[in-house]
Amino acid sequence: MVHFADSLTFSGRKVVAARAALPFPALAGSSLPDTLSAQQQDLPWKLLSSWREQKGSCCFAQSVVLRGICQEKPSSCLGQPQSPLHSCESSEQVLQHFLHTQFPGAFSTCHVLQQPCDTRPPFPQFFSPLLSRRGFLQDKAQAFSSAGVESIPVLAALQSCPGLHSLLSGLCQQLQAPPARRCSSSCMAGLEQDDFQEALEELRTLAQCYQTDFGADGSEDEADSD
Repeated sequence: MVHFADSLTFSGRKVVAARAALPFPALAGSSLPDTLSAQQQDLPWKLLSSWREQKGSCCFAQSVVLRGICQEKPSSCLGQPQSPLHSCESSEQVLQHFLHTQFPGAFSTCHVLQQPCDTRPPFPQFFSPLLSRRGFLQDKAQAFSSAGVESIPVLAALQSCPGLHSLLSGLCQQLQAPPARRCSSSCMAGLEQDDFQEALEELRTLAQCYQTDFGADGSEDEADSD
């Protein structure tokens, strides 16, 4: 775990964003290259935290796990492959190629596991009727209820990305409350004023570790310096 954390939190970065596709939007009978090729303009995962996500796909490092998709080699058509993804030899290579295409220059690791996520009770039954029992998308709703979904394919990712600059900068702004209120809150937490200021400065420095020339919002930096 130490080596895993170090691979995502280098250059002074200590925070990562969690994303997931639950379920992974795969059509029944389609291959992984087919599914990812359809996601070129819209990444298949969603951010799990509540902060506003920046547009654009960029990250410094990421670790991605896909489970519930068969690891068999995709069947090839006669002639040239439909796309570079279809020419890959394994599901891991397909996912790795997709990540390098979407996030050029980022350090990316990926793993593909065949076992899907078990969604039988007591797992919350909130699935669309368009899902099959194995969690794949169907053309029309099934006769059984959503509670009949027994497993789903899932994609999860941890990303060190420039969007965390906005999150950490916003947290700094919220902590910069009026002096009386800020002092009261810090005293209640047993934190001295000098220690509070030091922690705030460390948080501001951490936010700057995620700033990029092409992805940062200068207005937030100005607000931090006020």
